[in-house]
Amino acid sequence: MLITQKSGGMVIVSAGGGSKVSVTGVPSVATGGQGGLLDVVLDPDFATTPWIYFSYSEAGAGSGSNPAGTAVARAQLVGNALQNLTVIFRQSPKVTANNHFGARLAFRVDKTLFITLGERQTYDSANLTATRGALFAQDLSTTRGKVVRIQRDGSPATGNPGIGSGAAAGLLWSYGHRNPQGAAIHPTTGDLWVTEHGPQGGDELNRVTSGGNYGWPLVSYGCVYGASYSGSNNGACRIGGGTHAPGYSEPATYWGPTSIAPSSLMFYTGSGFPEWQGNALLGALGTDQGVWRVVLNGNAVASRELLSISGLAGERVRLVRQGPDGWLYLLTDSGKLIRVDRP
Repeated sequence: MLITQKSGGMVIVSAGGGSKVSVTGVPSVATGGQGGLLDVVLDPDFATTPWIYFSYSEAGAGSGSNPAGTAVARAQLVGNALQNLTVIFRQSPKVTANNHFGARLAFRVDKTLFITLGERQTYDSANLTATRGALFAQDLSTTRGKVVRIQRDGSPATGNPGIGSGAAAGLLWSYGHRNPQGAAIHPTTGDLWVTEHGPQGGDELNRVTSGGNYGWPLVSYGCVYGASYSGSNNGACRIGGGTHAPGYSEPATYWGPTSIAPSSLMFYTGSGFPEWQGNALLGALGTDQGVWRVVLNGNAVASRELLSISGLAGERVRLVRQGPDGWLYLLTDSGKLIRVDRP
């Protein structure tokens, strides 16, 4: 197993978890706030061409309080060393904020690469009040608050909707995202799905379509942090009124009034839990933390549940993945790697 660590380390862990080897050649990363070494995926042709792709928060030039942004690099993994490393994407523009990097990677069936990008949680009082944030996720000249789709060499993928301009020209797939930290390709339809950190009570699961606008920061089922979501208020604090349609894409489901803080996403296809075939599984860092299972009926959510998993009490689940053995593997913020199988 290939695992990234916030501090900037990358390690290869044996299947049984008994040994751990550090990978050399990883570039330096900006570790402030939510930054660090983030996602890693294998090339679709890894068996014959051993490239890996990884995202990280990249610092700007100089020292002190300098801007940072999400970057994606690829390199060949030879033994435990990265070779021929090239940065294939840099989020534009870099900013001094330390949050909402997004940075999840997912390869489409056609071998193009999706990158999810947060809006970086900055505010621009000239455009909006500080309680609602800036319009960067709606600005089609930047890659902040977007999903981009690129070729493996970093060039724009053909077939993108053509909605970007300037630094984002040719790259954008969708926009209006806040902080999408989970991404997965549906095994049957090939569609991209993402989990997204909303504001208080506004975490979402979305099917991401070409050219789709997911509303942030103009509309959300969440509220400004600290607002009274329930009681006599009954959700009246929802940003923009909550309902997305008809102007924006509705989430497939959302969590409220509490925030689960979704961290990752996968679709289960293994044989270990046949009753979960085709279900979405996502990690959660906040209230009701752990692993959530979402059952789909087509593109609609039929049901969802927080799974009861032994040993997860008090653990923030950062990543959920399916192993080749059909079992689940979880990474927690406390540094645990947990295998979930049947007793």
